[in-house]
Amino acid sequence: MAEIFDVIIIGGGPAGLTAGIYASRANLKTLILDKSKTAGALAYASLIENYPGLEKPLTGKELLERIRSQALSLGAKYEEQQVVGVDLILEPKEVVTMNGSYKGKAIIIATGSMGRKPTIKGERELLGKGVSYCAVCDAPFFRGKKVAVLGDSEEAVKEAQYLTEFADECFLISSSSKLKVSPDHAVFSNPKIKILLSHAVKEIKGLDFVTAVLLKDENGQEKHIEVSGVFVYIQGSQPITDFLGESISLDERGFILVDEFMQTNIEGVFAAGDVASPYFRQVVIACSQGAIAALSAEKYIRGRSRIKSDWHG
Repeated sequence: MAEIFDVIIIGGGPAGLTAGIYASRANLKTLILDKSKTAGALAYASLIENYPGLEKPLTGKELLERIRSQALSLGAKYEEQQVVGVDLILEPKEVVTMNGSYKGKAIIIATGSMGRKPTIKGERELLGKGVSYCAVCDAPFFRGKKVAVLGDSEEAVKEAQYLTEFADECFLISSSSKLKVSPDHAVFSNPKIKILLSHAVKEIKGLDFVTAVLLKDENGQEKHIEVSGVFVYIQGSQPITDFLGESISLDERGFILVDEFMQTNIEGVFAAGDVASPYFRQVVIACSQGAIAALSAEKYIRGRSRIKSDWHG
């Protein structure tokens, strides 16, 4: 029989990890599914000064690692997995990843708001026909071919490296003047990766399948590069809810609608952090919402009439 978790948390940012801390302290069997340790708004923050209790500023990545370590030390299980679908009506509820599915009594959605709508010419039309947002999902389809990765983040770099296990050549393309990784990163010495900085992608070309990308450099010169696949890791400001289907109620901008207990329109399903917070994008608020969501999940699972406060061990 498949293992059933009390709480499955989708997202490993400050909201999801704080939910993991509170759920674990409540002795709930807790699983955190995180797309990537290096993705998310906090991971990209260069300096955090306004989080309570910090004696000195930290990078967002350092603060995130501290919160993650705390959640793990309290017993939360953490897996780096891409969630591709959910069944929130089923009991227990089901979360589907590329590597299998997980069942849980309650779900907390904490996926943040760095998603984006297709904006590059040809991106929407060729989605699933060579355009992808998941290298782990689709890399095997490009064995022996040329591909492009769009983005400058550590996540984009990581996915470009992964793609070289299948593709013959990978173009890592960014409109930025540098990648968001250290100068001694292994990506710079990978013979299969060609880095093109200060290049804007004007169009993804192809009819039935991707055939090329059209670029423009900082001098306005256009370049035409033949590729069979384009993996997009450009960050935006849209809430990440594409894997949810149509079961969850969203507002007109796509943020998940929740009440004061972070409860969605589906009983036992909660949301916290930027995916449900269209006005305040602050770490401390994401953490507080994660705590509320976990306390509400504990109330739901144990059938309490009121939320039990977590004052001490």
